[in-house]
Amino acid sequence: MTDGPDGGARVCRVFLVDDHAVFRSGVRAELAGQTGIEVVGEAGSVAEAVAGIGRVRPDVVLLDVHMPDGGGVAVLRAVLGAVAGGSTDTADAPGPTFLALSVSDAAEDVIAVIRGGARGYVTKTISGGDLADAVRRVADGDAVFSPRLAGFVLDAFARAAPGPEDRGEPVHDAEVDSLTPREKEVLRLLARGYTYKEIAEELFISVKTVETHASNVLRKTQQSNRHALTRWAQSRHLD
Repeated sequence: MTDGPDGGARVCRVFLVDDHAVFRSGVRAELAGQTGIEVVGEAGSVAEAVAGIGRVRPDVVLLDVHMPDGGGVAVLRAVLGAVAGGSTDTADAPGPTFLALSVSDAAEDVIAVIRGGARGYVTKTISGGDLADAVRRVADGDAVFSPRLAGFVLDAFARAAPGPEDRGEPVHDAEVDSLTPREKEVLRLLARGYTYKEIAEELFISVKTVETHASNVLRKTQQSNRHALTRWAQSRHLD
């Protein structure tokens, strides 16, 4: 973190990464009124994020998990790989701390980004004040998780021989593999009992788009209705 303009309180410089511009605007507005936090940049894609983080050198990156071109894990690999490889001028800055901020609370997503190098993982249901606190805490070296998510990480790292799902690698199931990242998000929310309207609000998409994704999921998984789809998702631990 850097000293404030008066040389007093330190300011945590934050960079936002999310492919939804409206959501970025909301987070920026929430953090704008928080003491000791300054949003210094934002990006809506992996490439923009990598370039922007390298240019701005923030203290903390708030990172979306599911985006095109590899999502949050791709950003982690590119930025932290560059720092570890010495391909950036990091003599006075070892690199940012990453805090995942995602709609997903699935174990495989949490584990994948933590193994990728993130310091914490919170869901988008978090309040503005709690998000600001989480940013400050990871900047100070703490690990921060939304309730119950820490258990996923502890369980994964406690296993002597973690499986591919725990390593953030895809499980080889033809039907699961056929789903796009967005379809998997819709599937998980459907399996948890969300209505189409609630899913649309959660993912910042239209109800019509949710209906299209749900139809594609039913077709690809060969399930006849929502109840059968929920049982199918639970059997594969996708709920």
